[in-house]
Amino acid sequence: MPNNNCPLCKSEHVYPMEFLMICPECGHEWNAAEEKTIVSDENIVLDSNGKQLFDGDSVIVIKDLPVKGAPKPVKAGTKVKNIRLRDGDHNIDCKIDGFGAMGLKSEFVKKA
Repeated sequence: MPNNNCPLCKSEHVYPMEFLMICPECGHEWNAAEEKTIVSDENIVLDSNGKQLFDGDSVIVIKDLPVKGAPKPVKAGTKVKNIRLRDGDHNIDCKIDGFGAMGLKSEFVKKA
C-alpha cells in the first residue's frame, strides 16, 4: 500500500479522487500508483496560504506576534525582506527593523 502522506508537505489529510491522491493543505496531486513521484532532500516551507517559500523571499506578517523581552509585538502587516529558511519549529530566520535577528514560524507569514 502506498504512503498516504503528501510527498510535499507531509500532510496526513490526503484523499483519493479517481486515480489521483490530493492534498487539501498544499494542493499537490499525484498518482497513487507511482511510489514517491517527488524525491527531495530539501526542506519545503509553505506560508499561511500554502505557497512555497525560498531563501531571499520577502514575507508579510499576518498577525501581531509577541516578542519575548520586547515591550511591543511585531505588528501585522510588517514586511520582512531577505528571509533564510532552516529546519525546526521557527523555520524562518530574518532581521526585523526595530527588533533585530529572530526566528518566525511560516504559518504566521504570507509571501509578499
